[in-house]
Amino acid sequence: MLTKTSFHDVPTTANGRAGTIRIFVIEPNVPEYPNAKFPGCVVFSEIYQVTGPVERFAGNIASEGYVVALPSSFHEFEGPEAIPYDVEGTDRGNKYKIEKTVDAYDEDATLSVDLLTSLPSCNGRIAATGMCLGGHLALRAAFDPRVLATFCYFATDVHSATLGKGKSDDTLIRVQKGDLTGKGEVVLVFGKQDTHVDRAGRTLIRETLDDANVTCSFIEVQAQHAFIRDEASKGRWDAALSRSLFSMMIESFTRNVARDLGPRVGSGAKIEHVC
Repeated sequence: MLTKTSFHDVPTTANGRAGTIRIFVIEPNVPEYPNAKFPGCVVFSEIYQVTGPVERFAGNIASEGYVVALPSSFHEFEGPEAIPYDVEGTDRGNKYKIEKTVDAYDEDATLSVDLLTSLPSCNGRIAATGMCLGGHLALRAAFDPRVLATFCYFATDVHSATLGKGKSDDTLIRVQKGDLTGKGEVVLVFGKQDTHVDRAGRTLIRETLDDANVTCSFIEVQAQHAFIRDEASKGRWDAALSRSLFSMMIESFTRNVARDLGPRVGSGAKIEHVC
């Protein structure tokens, strides 16, 4: 399916600070069907904003029949341009990541979903995904009841570090309180050689989601951090693994977002222990 790209500059007000966030949109291009509607998907980027790899990743989702929104996460600090994959760019992105508040991240997510649901080409059924910082932001986006499916790639900072300066992240605390229970389906993917989220951290994330009875799949693969980044990835890009996981993501989105199955009703039936 062919796609087209545009952007929207949306006002922001988090923390009493007026500003503007640029949200890029990639969507199916089907001029023969002017009234066509598609499910939406928010793609949250790494600390480098919307780079080539992130745009290509989003374009692949759009070509599957989704209206995709890509927020520029660091609009408080600079323009929407991509931050380079070099030492200076990495330091800059990591600095912004810490200085930006959790409330501001959450506002970006809400505005992105708001934008998608306002577009005439979107049917209002929303998914979310992202990698690294974006994987964490996608998980937080799942607190929004409009987000019905979430696929998080190597979500950093969920279990220990801070997103906002001086503020402990409350993602797992909110999960424990039941803020994800009974909502959409969540899938988390981690590389077993990923030094950003160690074994203890992965275990804590998985057990917290399980204990809260979140509808969740937890996948660990033989890979390092950022293995889906197809550019300047320090020798970590695994194209075959990335394709396999992309197929799994689309299956989850198709089942939960592209098809309207109505509200989930648990049968309560005991699962038989048989071969």
